[in-house]
Amino acid sequence: MKRLQNKVSDSKLSLPITSVYAAGVWVLAGLIQENWWIQFGCFAISVSLMAVLNNRNALIRIHSRMISCSFIVLNCAICFLFASLREAVCTMLMAATYVVLFQTYQDKDSPGLTFYGFLLLGLSSLVDIQITYLIPFLWLLMQTNLQSLSWRNFFASLSGVTLPYWFAFGWSTYQSDFTLWTNHFSLWTNIQTPFDFSGLNTHHILTMYFVTALALFGALHYWRNCHHDKIHNRMLYGFFIRMYLFLLLLFFLQPQRYDLLIRLMILNTAPLIAHFIALTQQKVTNIIFCIITLSAFFLTVYNLWM
Repeated sequence: MKRLQNKVSDSKLSLPITSVYAAGVWVLAGLIQENWWIQFGCFAISVSLMAVLNNRNALIRIHSRMISCSFIVLNCAICFLFASLREAVCTMLMAATYVVLFQTYQDKDSPGLTFYGFLLLGLSSLVDIQITYLIPFLWLLMQTNLQSLSWRNFFASLSGVTLPYWFAFGWSTYQSDFTLWTNHFSLWTNIQTPFDFSGLNTHHILTMYFVTALALFGALHYWRNCHHDKIHNRMLYGFFIRMYLFLLLLFFLQPQRYDLLIRLMILNTAPLIAHFIALTQQKVTNIIFCIITLSAFFLTVYNLWM
């Protein structure tokens, strides 16, 4: 028996309807008045990249666009961050990094793909230098989950990350102006007080609680049901779970980086909660789906009211 959650996850109309919903939220938040067209473009590209990520890796073993839909709905909940261009660009590049790096699964001889994946990460670090904090953990995940870390891939990743800086350094040398470099790298060591949540308001806290609850719920669901999936998918979902936990740790250590971290958390949460919605069909899970949907809607309305 198909319940509401299954009808929604299987429907070809889910993504178009969710996209219209997102466009409405963006307009109400100030897309036209504030000219957030670049931010909106980054968001649209990120949604497309999540669809590519799902299609190339068959993250959900039925035909479903629920990963893209979940990503859209969760991003609409952080409508108070729509103006953040830097974080929008970093999220888009991180999604692209996932698309490329996931293709290296169990391929220790893939320096080309590894290079391009970390090149995207290097470009992202030009926008926000503190994205480099993720690099050592990505190497660890390449070893444990993607099973693609080798000396060739390791040096390819270093080349990819540093290449944008070689071009930027050449431009600075040509301009004889190195102030941008000193300012950029000074932010790398700009470590602020851990566990200092004084800069967060109610909207930030409620949204973090909601995203974290979905991530943990999705992770528990997957751990209980992962035996239905292929080993390939288990490794990729383990990647999402471990990356989310690492981002959560960074949030507690540096809550001042909320704007970037919440976006990256959503990037890893969307596949987890989408897997739950698309592949369960009990009465209680249908009720949970309705609660999640209504909670996301009312949270978005509340944050729009801000």
